[in-house]
Amino acid sequence: MTAATKPGRVLILNGAPRSGKSTLVALVRAQLPGRWINLGVDMHMERMLPPELLPGIGLRPGGERPDLEAHLPALYGALYDSIAAHGRAGFDVVVDIAHHDAYSRPLGMLPDCARRLAGLPVLFVGLRCALPAIMERRGASDPARGYLTAGAGQPVPPPVLRWQEAVHAHGHYDLELDTGLLPPEACLAAIAEALARPPEHPTAFERLAAI
Repeated sequence: MTAATKPGRVLILNGAPRSGKSTLVALVRAQLPGRWINLGVDMHMERMLPPELLPGIGLRPGGERPDLEAHLPALYGALYDSIAAHGRAGFDVVVDIAHHDAYSRPLGMLPDCARRLAGLPVLFVGLRCALPAIMERRGASDPARGYLTAGAGQPVPPPVLRWQEAVHAHGHYDLELDTGLLPPEACLAAIAEALARPPEHPTAFERLAAI
């Protein structure tokens, strides 16, 4: 970033699968002013990774693939270095992601990710969504996407419960939204308002970077 380049804004949407991240990414890019670069878990899994590393940063909680976990710090680091590079070049960046640390052993990657974005204006948004809405969305999803579902009266699959518990365990956000209650347009309006006002320091990522 040169002295004449104004850094871009970084908007990180963190939540469990089917919490509305992709919908909000599309709305941000279509309706908010700025040159928004789309990075995050969807692009990572669908367009970037070789098959042998899938699901990469989309690996769900539970320690199911310790063979892949060794690659995760480098994959997260490379992703956040790319986010930082785009932001420092003056582009706005929107990121859909599902941070957790419920692997076979703690990897502690979120503070490292936060440190890689030092000096950039980062808005870290938690997207919370109650289980009934999550399960309804999973049931309505394209089966090819591989989302776990449950029929009427059946228990919620354990991986879905683990997502709900693990993805917000870090406890640091600048803004939290209930995407099960709020329509996407209302969530977008709240994000736009938060982006427009001066940040309160320390921000969520500044707190995380200090851990």
